[in-house]
Amino acid sequence: LQFLYFIEISNLFSTPATKMPTPSKRAPKKAAKKSGAGKQAKSQLIFPTGRISSLLRKGRYSKRVSGSSGVYLAAVLEYLTAELLELSVKAAQQKKKDNRRITPRAITLAVRCD
Repeated sequence: LQFLYFIEISNLFSTPATKMPTPSKRAPKKAAKKSGAGKQAKSQLIFPTGRISSLLRKGRYSKRVSGSSGVYLAAVLEYLTAELLELSVKAAQQKKKDNRRITPRAITLAVRCD
């Protein structure tokens, strides 16, 4: 019995009659790319989209919050902040030529003039 068992196992390891295709003839395997980038990286925003969307959900402003609402709100806030900073820099430079500091007064003047 042990002899037959040995023969059956040895038959399993013998080379099959059909040839296996070589790796060069096979179609190249496409690696499944994992999308590791989050919404913030995809939208190329500086403001945190995940935090804004979680605050929208926790704030209970509505029953349902869209997945892209955090991205949209982050983009709006980033745009408004950039505009405000740009105008306040211009207001600070008009006051003094060699001024590198944005004061609260410059921000107030920028908001009132716009």
